[in-house]
Amino acid sequence: QVQLVESGGGLVQAGGSLRLSCTASGRTSRIYTMAWFRQAPGKERESVGYIRWSGNTYLIDSVKGRFTISRNNAKNTMYLDLNSLKPEDTGVYYCASKEASGTYDYWGQGTQVTVSS
Repeated sequence: QVQLVESGGGLVQAGGSLRLSCTASGRTSRIYTMAWFRQAPGKERESVGYIRWSGNTYLIDSVKGRFTISRNNAKNTMYLDLNSLKPEDTGVYYCASKEASGTYDYWGQGTQVTVSS
């Protein structure tokens, strides 16, 4: 089992910044990929990006250049730096993890990000 805990959400004005953290515990040695998802009010959950154990990262086009995903393997923690925030970035941000193959089996409880215009 893996437990994931997110932190760092909050209320910020458009153009502002936040840093989200996701700390894993439990069978962390099995984690290969960690990812961020978000769900806006009334919308389906969408992928924001991921980072593999190797350090390879991916971010969706709408956040490229504004968000940065990183990982400290020694601390079992993944980060999402959100810059130049827009109201459309508002939502609950979730982290998830998976092994080298398969699906995202473990999820955090989510952290709310609200961007005011």
